[in-house]
Amino acid sequence: MSRALIIFGFILVAIGLLWPYVGKLGLGRLPGDIVVERPGFAFYLPLMTSLILSVLVSVVLWLFNR
Repeated sequence: MSRALIIFGFILVAIGLLWPYVGKLGLGRLPGDIVVERPGFAFYLPLMTSLILSVLVSVVLWLFNR
């Protein structure tokens, strides 16, 4: 369990360091992401971004478990 927590911590640090570069890839602004902006209100639902990240994480975990 401790090994998994350490790996999870390293992954979070890596994501935090790479976050400025991830924004340049267009994640969060894909077709299928729902954005509603009104005066005094903004709603954002990243459906397509969540789907793509879920598939990528699933593939990576599948490769590690092979």
